[in-house]
Amino acid sequence: MNHILWDCHMHSSFSGDSDTPMEQMIQAGIQNGLTGICFTEHLDLDFPDTPDHFDFTIDFPTYHALFLELKEKYRNQISLHYGMELGLQPHLANTFDQILHDHSFDFVIGSVHLLNGCDPYYPETFAGKDESECYRRYFESILMNLQVFSGFDSLGHLDYIVRYGPNRNKDYSYSKYRDIIDAILEQLIRRDIALELNTAGYNAGLGSPNPCREVLQRYKELGGKMITIGSDAHIPERVASRFEDASELLKSLGFTAYTVFHNHIPEFHRIK
Repeated sequence: MNHILWDCHMHSSFSGDSDTPMEQMIQAGIQNGLTGICFTEHLDLDFPDTPDHFDFTIDFPTYHALFLELKEKYRNQISLHYGMELGLQPHLANTFDQILHDHSFDFVIGSVHLLNGCDPYYPETFAGKDESECYRRYFESILMNLQVFSGFDSLGHLDYIVRYGPNRNKDYSYSKYRDIIDAILEQLIRRDIALELNTAGYNAGLGSPNPCREVLQRYKELGGKMITIGSDAHIPERVASRFEDASELLKSLGFTAYTVFHNHIPEFHRIK
């Protein structure tokens, strides 16, 4: 039985890497028995060209208009929240402030999708480089972004890079990067930013979410209380994927609730 009833990280055709109509994602949420979902479409400005030529900008007027239409259409079946996933880069901090001022989001995820200007999704990012050093530089980039911009509600998939490293998580552990990961977690707690548990790590074959169990455990040890849950779904079949595993993991670490943001205000939902 699924004890997590909100999926707060998903994409539709308003994201450059998804072709799925919003309505299909909503219907998948209903079919999975969810109370609510939050669309978090990709906004990655100054994103480098990739072999797939993704466009990670958002047509905000069209996105918002369709969101409101579907929110009304399905209001008796599921709650819908309006969100965005910001691709963090330090030089964009002022631009992000303006975007957040201009739009009324419920929830904003801040994620780092680049390492030295390249998306780790593509193997050439690691070509000729030491994997562990790439991982460390990625974590350092997260900390750098946090120091210049903290206007988002939750840090997305903290160890995203591990999904795509040459050896994935074979040689990866929290303890190997304890100093820099602790610094990130301490910044989140100090700035009242939540930490996301992203179940796409399971689907990527890591055997764990992003971030891994040890990072989630350390977050709790440091006093962290706000965990948002997201499948990172780009297709209906991934909505609420592996939420049972996420629920059991959080309970085993002593978490009793997960967090859902509405108008940027955290609400705590008990893990039953």
